[in-house]
Amino acid sequence: MKIPNHLGIIIDGNRRWAKKKGLPSFYGHKKGLDNVKKILDHCLDRGVKILTLYAFSSENWNRTKKEIEYLMKLFGETLNNKNIKDLNERNVRLRVIGQKEKLPQILQDLIMKAEKETKNNKKGIINLAISYGGRPEIVQAVRSIIEKKIPANKVTEDTINNNLWTSGMPYPDLIIRTGGEHRLSNFLTWQSAYSEFYFLKKFWPEFTEKDIDKAFQEYNTRHRRFGK
Repeated sequence: MKIPNHLGIIIDGNRRWAKKKGLPSFYGHKKGLDNVKKILDHCLDRGVKILTLYAFSSENWNRTKKEIEYLMKLFGETLNNKNIKDLNERNVRLRVIGQKEKLPQILQDLIMKAEKETKNNKKGIINLAISYGGRPEIVQAVRSIIEKKIPANKVTEDTINNNLWTSGMPYPDLIIRTGGEHRLSNFLTWQSAYSEFYFLKKFWPEFTEKDIDKAFQEYNTRHRRFGK
């Protein structure tokens, strides 16, 4: 079976899952974050080299202050010493992509520490897309190119790609979205031009290893011609 080298997942449905269960929406976020490690481990065991998880979009800043503060707290708890130790034991590097400058300073510090402590790991990469948006990413790439004073006639697709937050990484082969929506919602806008998509109705907290395997089976039925 062909396994995607780079897998992207749009995490969706935490609040709706909680509502269906008659629980506070915050519990859905907690349950969803608990599910990340389980899915990460399974993806690595199946041979995925890069996993990019869309955890908090640039548009999510429009949510209530209380919910945002809770999510930032959860992200910080995820970057604890135990989880970083687990990543090091699995030889997996952690990266956070997005507008990190918008995050609380304490979370920025935890991110910097986690990225530094895992930067030499070679087996795999997990990208957490936090405060991320595909369009803002392209905007900052254009600004970076202008700041570097690269002549307009020298700007190529490679130039733009090399100035994205995902610089140096291959494009995603497969993108999965939970929660029943059939759109990318500003996720890896540039990088997903030739990605395969897999959408399912299950909410993220109920997404399982079997669902990953079903997605991979479907991926194996696709013929990626890249215009040939």
